[in-house]
Amino acid sequence: MLAAAAALFARRGFHGVTIDDIGAAAGMSGPGIYRHFPGKDAVLAEMLVGISERLLAEGSRRAEAAADAGAALDALLDWHVSFALSQPDLITVQERELANVPEPARRKIRRLQRLYVEEWVTVTSELSPLASPTRLRTAMHAIFGLLNSTPHSASELPREDVAALLHAMARAALAAASAPPPSAAGSV
Repeated sequence: MLAAAAALFARRGFHGVTIDDIGAAAGMSGPGIYRHFPGKDAVLAEMLVGISERLLAEGSRRAEAAADAGAALDALLDWHVSFALSQPDLITVQERELANVPEPARRKIRRLQRLYVEEWVTVTSELSPLASPTRLRTAMHAIFGLLNSTPHSASELPREDVAALLHAMARAALAAASAPPPSAAGSV
């Protein structure tokens, strides 16, 4: 049901999809959805909470299993790139539909997203101890924008080429974030 709903929400937007549409795409009647969810907004909430929990849990697991900060960063990049390339509908829905999630699920999603970003900031701060956490956090949000652009940009190259390109670009962006800010470069 969630995969069917994600595909529909990604193509037509949350407001362009009905419970009957979700049911038909999932191979059941629209009212059958109500046996699992109280409404369409609950479907969206479950979908986005699930994405956020999955990204955080797997990201944390990979970072903790890595031998050092460099390996942890590569593991995080591999995980997020793989997720983005394999789940374009979920990436699109996550990007566009958060405002349609009711509270308190929206707060939970935002909290999980912040924790995921902080996982990355913790790893990158070990690699770039002179960069401020604020600078690294800003860089991480920009890098997520790059990685999450795959539903719009990853269709012309083979998947493994896109993955390698995104990995290299994210690493280059982090190197730029680790450099002293331009305002500090000229100071003595």
